[in-house]
Amino acid sequence: MDRALGELSDVEELLGIVEEDSEETRELAASMKSVAAEVTRLEFAALLSGQDDHRDAIVTIHPGAGGTESQDWAEMLFRMYNRWAERKDFAIELMDYQPGDEAGLKSATLEIKGEYAFGFLRAESGVHRLVRISPFDANARRHTSFVSVHVYPVVEDNIEIDLKDEDIRVDTFRASGAGGQHVNKTSSAVRLTHVPTGTVVTCQSERSQHKNKDSAMTVLKARLYLLRREEEAKKREKFEKAKKKIEWGSQIRSYVFHPYNMVKDHRTSWETSNVQAVMDGDIDPFIEAYLSDPELRDQFV
Repeated sequence: MDRALGELSDVEELLGIVEEDSEETRELAASMKSVAAEVTRLEFAALLSGQDDHRDAIVTIHPGAGGTESQDWAEMLFRMYNRWAERKDFAIELMDYQPGDEAGLKSATLEIKGEYAFGFLRAESGVHRLVRISPFDANARRHTSFVSVHVYPVVEDNIEIDLKDEDIRVDTFRASGAGGQHVNKTSSAVRLTHVPTGTVVTCQSERSQHKNKDSAMTVLKARLYLLRREEEAKKREKFEKAKKKIEWGSQIRSYVFHPYNMVKDHRTSWETSNVQAVMDGDIDPFIEAYLSDPELRDQFV
């Protein structure tokens, strides 16, 4: 950061000795803007100092009660996080996707790989609330839907997670949804249950049962690792409070499409009326507001 600040100072000095409106002035102005952006990026990166912030992230999405309406909202958030990851040039791996009965999805699990992916995305853990005129209601009435999002750090191979074979129940079943004849007619989907904690993970995105089991194990390790971290830090009670029911009054963020346009984060009070930009993946302002709040940022470091 010191080097970037030095470069910014040099550019300012040069601007003071060149003619106004010259080509050199415009080039230097562009350079100063670039350096200033780098300084901002470095200042923001300094906020990502948690033990696991540098890791890749696993994002799980589950609709609340409400059937098709909530499942469609889950699909919209699924698209939003994909768009956000694309903006960051992060790699995206679909680990599990269970389509809804009529529209949307019943559950989805993504692995997002990139620098500080978990550090950014942990701001998204919680319940997301949508208010809109339902496209599935013939009477065009306003509906409220809820979806829970949970984010876990990807556990590296050199981190020991005590997983005993006798503690894991493995169930196989036929995958549902798209994927071709082979996927739907063989028991390629895998469900892992960690009996001591009751943690359940499902994966059916691959045609190979072996690959699905590997992916499910990755998610299981991530969830158990985070659970262990919470226990070690004696923050279990605070974490459980964060994992509220998917219902009224428990949301971290509201997305209002009707009767006005607004997205508001209830933890930081950050809001915008540009709903379409947010749904296209522009969620960095919400993440920055979260990370800029020391109490929120340090909640699960």
